[in-house]
Order: sequence, then structure tokens, then C-alpha cells
Amino acid sequence: MRRALILLLLAAPAAAQPADWPPLQRRFESTGGGGWIIDRYHPVVIGDRCVTPFSAISPEGREHRNLALFDAVPVAGGTLCEKGRWRAEDGGGAEGTTPLRVFIRDDGARFRSP
Repeated sequence: MRRALILLLLAAPAAAQPADWPPLQRRFESTGGGGWIIDRYHPVVIGDRCVTPFSAISPEGREHRNLALFDAVPVAGGTLCEKGRWRAEDGGGAEGTTPLRVFIRDDGARFRSP
């Protein structure tokens, strides 16, 4: 259940141009609904990867710590973080993939696929 929920939390169709995507908020409501919140989402580029720790917070307020890793692809004006994978950091063993894509501009601004 938790694995499926986290997958849905981050799922979203991508807009054609990363510059058209909305700014990435560090805290946002899960696109999967159910009252889950994604918090502390702040990817950074490290070599050929984008990485961010993040929390998935249940409607009851339970925090589940996770780590997301993406392939970092250089594109005009920045880096596209795609082909994301995540795993639980709280010993639960949950892991999966996410279709979420993040664009990190050269000026540091971050945007996510809508």
C-alpha cells in the first residue's frame, strides 16, 4: 500500500518545455491524493545524478523518510532530472520508480513536471 501510494504521490504528466513547468515547492500535496504530503523535496545535481532526501507524510502525521535519485541530463539552460528512483530510508525496505521530472536551471531555480 505504502509503495503504491508513494508512486502515485510523484506521478504527473510532463509539459513539453521545462521552462513552462511550475516552480518546485519543497512541500506539496501528493498528486495521488489521500491527504499525503511530500515535504523537504529539494533535488541537487551531484555528478551524473540528481538527489534529494524527502519525507512522505501520512494524513495521520506519520513521517516516512525517503531518498530519490534521478539521472541528470544536461539540457539547454540547466539539468533535467529524469528516470527517478526512490527508496525508504526508515528501514521499511520500500522502493520504486517515479515519473516525476525536475528541471534545475543554471540560476539554481527548480521546476517540476506538472
